Formats: sequence, structure tokens, C-alpha cells
Amino acid sequence: MSSIAPPSHTRRKGVTTDSWITPKWIIDRLGPFDLDPCAAIPQPWKTAKIMFTEKDDGLLKKWNGFVWCNPPYGRSLSAWLNRMALHNNGIALVFARTETRAFFHHVWPFAGALLFLRGRLTFYTPQGFSAPMGHNSGGPSVLIAYGVPAYKKFLMAHDLGAVVFPHHPRP
Repeated sequence: MSSIAPPSHTRRKGVTTDSWITPKWIIDRLGPFDLDPCAAIPQPWKTAKIMFTEKDDGLLKKWNGFVWCNPPYGRSLSAWLNRMALHNNGIALVFARTETRAFFHHVWPFAGALLFLRGRLTFYTPQGFSAPMGHNSGGPSVLIAYGVPAYKKFLMAHDLGAVVFPHHPRP
């Protein structure tokens, strides 16, 4: 599997990772969460009460409660966003690629709010280390609110960036 991670996100020389660990301050600010269906191995801090890893295949497990989802940013992204839309109770963190098929199918029609973060996130390694100064995510990030509890959290977090409320036309 090829990685989207820039060379600054290396575990060892020449090997990149798709494990982009959410900064702890985001979890602390928007949580607590009941479930993280796609936690990294290893995970330097808890993101939710229950954490499924790639080995557990969290996409296929039963989801309960308020979900945190920082999904793999590869080909499976659409499946994760679809599952979040169906569950409709949680927050997803993805690149702000608002023109993509995944956004048009699983975000715009279902999200209660989007929080476009100010600046670029600096993710962490699975060992809990921040990327070196100047090595950020390489693109803008957005938090997606699915369901009323997530929507309400965004109302209290507008200082983190720009909150957008998608228009859902009625048939």
C-alpha cells in the first residue's frame, strides 16, 4: 500500500506511515468519545473509551455512542465517511478536500457542521512525537460533525477556525 504521508512522517529511513495520530488537544477539546473505530497501533494516548485498530477491522464492528474517526486517508476514506454518515453521532477528521466524490456523497448531504481548522495541523507519530517544526500535515484539515451532539460541540469550538453549516435542501 502506498502512503500519502510526506517524507517528514517517517518511522525509519525510507518507510512512511499512514498512521497520522490526532493531536491530543483536539481529543481533549471535543471529547470525550465512546468509540474510535480506527485507532493506530501503537496509539500514544486514548482517543475514546473503546478503540478498535486495523487488526479489529473497526469498519465492520458494531458502533455505539459518540464516535471519533480519524480514518486512513487512502482509498478506504469514502467507506469510513459513509459509516460516519450512517451512524450519525460523532466527529471525523479528514483533509479538507471538499471537491471529492467522498465529500459529495458522504459529507455535504449529511454533516450538521464542518469546522475548517485555522492553520495546518501537526500530527503525531504512533510513538507520540510531534513532527519536526515546519513539517505539518501538508494540507488543510476539516472536522466533520455528524449528529446533534457533534454539532453542539462545534458551536463551542468556533475559535478553532471557521464553522460552516451545510444547507440541506428539503425534497
